[in-house]
Amino acid sequence: MAESHLPLSDFIAYSEQEMLNRAKANYLAVKRRHSIRKFSNKAVPKEIIEQCILAAGTAPNGANHQPWHFVAINSPDIKAQVRHEAEALEQAFYQGKAGEEWLNALKPLGTNANKPYLEEAPWLIAVFSQKRQQLEEGEQKTNYYVHESVGIATGFLLQALHHAGLGTLTHTPKPMSFLSKVCGRENDNERPYMLIVAGYPAEDATVPTHALEKKPLDEIASFI
Repeated sequence: MAESHLPLSDFIAYSEQEMLNRAKANYLAVKRRHSIRKFSNKAVPKEIIEQCILAAGTAPNGANHQPWHFVAINSPDIKAQVRHEAEALEQAFYQGKAGEEWLNALKPLGTNANKPYLEEAPWLIAVFSQKRQQLEEGEQKTNYYVHESVGIATGFLLQALHHAGLGTLTHTPKPMSFLSKVCGRENDNERPYMLIVAGYPAEDATVPTHALEKKPLDEIASFI
């Protein structure tokens, strides 16, 4: 029996000039997204974060299993736990665990083991990947292309947060298993994928000059 399909009814056709204008406008808008490490503690309404997560949930994914879960952290106590655990890992990282080559690559960004923004920013969003799909009947099905699917959804989330007017930072301490405990997601089906810091930039927020150096089109694309 063939699966049911519905007509594509919400696609909007633009003229080629309008398409180009929209592509340029999007590029200029996304060009303003920067990873920042100084956040204001100004509150951000939960409803804004909810809409951004809904946008992330529309990302293409393997077999439409949507193998992700987002934990939006606003609690000062939980943010303090995240910072404590993350900084413990970062201390080891910057004291040599990362290796000289990696540490040299990070020097132009001015990063270090101290992560005050993990408490200062109003929201931390922990992204989890799921190996299996939980069905209502208690059964489970294998998820497919999990890493790729969650990566795309995370990109959608970053774009949505930026589009809403928030500053962001991606944070990937290694290992990230402490997030499972802190977020109450300790199970065999899920793994922490990324931590996203979101909020308003602090008044003295800066962007490393190095981070503004983007490769030109001819280095990142080929047309054949």
